[in-house]
Amino acid sequence: MTKLTRRHLLGGAASGVLLAGGDALAARHGVPHVSSTHFKKTGLHGGQAPAVLRGAPPPKPIIMLDPGHGGKDPGAIGVSGTYEKHIAVATATELRNLLMASGQYNVVLSRKDDRFIPLAGRVELAHRHKADLFISMHADALHQPDVRGASVYTLSGNASDRQTAMLAETENSADRFAGPGMAGVPPDVEAILDSLVREETRRGSAHMAASVIRSFQNRIQLLHHPSRHAAFRVLKSGDIPSILVEMGFMSNHLDEQALRRATHRAQITQAMKQAIDSYFLRQRKGML
Repeated sequence: MTKLTRRHLLGGAASGVLLAGGDALAARHGVPHVSSTHFKKTGLHGGQAPAVLRGAPPPKPIIMLDPGHGGKDPGAIGVSGTYEKHIAVATATELRNLLMASGQYNVVLSRKDDRFIPLAGRVELAHRHKADLFISMHADALHQPDVRGASVYTLSGNASDRQTAMLAETENSADRFAGPGMAGVPPDVEAILDSLVREETRRGSAHMAASVIRSFQNRIQLLHHPSRHAAFRVLKSGDIPSILVEMGFMSNHLDEQALRRATHRAQITQAMKQAIDSYFLRQRKGML
């Protein structure tokens, strides 16, 4: 007796085996009878390709929003005592709601509550969800309390300036909360990971960063030279365009107070949505 596997069945259907004397064999193995009329209706008769469903909407882009810090890692603490981790998750949740309401995207949060996730775990989550875009959201602190404004960061082996290098060092040190054996990877392995980030991913990240800055202009105060880069571990995804958005600095009392206000966070999320819309529009037009 011939064993009728799924591969044989699919291959036979495409070649007409089941149509020409294959009915008895199919019946012995409990396979329903398929008439030639059915194959003609579905466009599969005579080895033809399956019919294309025209007008079907394209799959929605998947966006991973990553609120920085969380749990035992508070992030920066503002001059009035505000925790960065709370500002980050509040704004990311508000942005998710805005994007989902548009019906254009599927949006996933790396965390919805106050819990700690190692940096590599955040990247792994983006890959698990097959994200098309990764946005890490922060509101860090600087040693200069007079510095304020939003900025956007992409991955690079070398920092664009000393201030950014210090920010990256602070962000990368978040894994100290993960405990022994979980705090990142050796420097030589990090160098290999940097080299594996594909050029097209770098271009996508740069385009998304530029889109955010354009949307923030005239709406959200920007840092001087707002487009910057450094070796942020959380941005080290080889095939997902990734950016880190600093919404302001908790070390500046004006930024801290602004980020505590829902109206200001709404301005940020609306500008972010505009930037995301622009990014994916350019992608659909083949401009990235």
